[in-house]
Amino acid sequence: MSISADDRERISAAIRAAEAKTSGEIVCVLAETSSTATTMPVLLAAVGALVLPWLLVAFTALPVFRILTFQIVAFVALLAVFCWTPVRVALMPRRARRAVAHRAAMEQFRMRGLAKKPERTGILIFVSLAERYARIIADDGISARVPQSQWQAAVDALIAHMRDGRIADGFVAAIDLCGDELAKNFPSTEPHRDTLPDRIYLI
Repeated sequence: MSISADDRERISAAIRAAEAKTSGEIVCVLAETSSTATTMPVLLAAVGALVLPWLLVAFTALPVFRILTFQIVAFVALLAVFCWTPVRVALMPRRARRAVAHRAAMEQFRMRGLAKKPERTGILIFVSLAERYARIIADDGISARVPQSQWQAAVDALIAHMRDGRIADGFVAAIDLCGDELAKNFPSTEPHRDTLPDRIYLI
């Protein structure tokens, strides 16, 4: 995950600047992947390992012990390949990838304390790299006044920068846009009280 300490500090500074204008809170999460399922890789590796002995019996004169050895080696090698994150994610249908990433985003929303804010004015900026998924989740207090479509510009900024490999720039741009939207609807009426850390979580 290519994000340096300087990048993390830039993101933290952007969060502080955005929150200074609003009573809302912003939390950022960057996930390497949202999927940890291994059922499909294990199944494919097992099928490959089961087919291999039949091919060896049909086309070679190898002894049984050697064939069984090749079968074990094939299973381990195939499992390693299919469990490699880019391959494992590629094996998932697009809809399943989005569903898994969305579930991870909702879990992070709860885990990072956003759902516990009494004013219900927290937002999560979530990116899952392997699934190529970006989402902004707003708590109920914000959703009641700001439709989800209003966050699309921030999501688009995230995606555009991610395509160029500029992860930190994407978060900073999204934070600025979210901060402006929050300031319009939830302006700061008193000195901002930080109840959540101004940082990006890497998972």
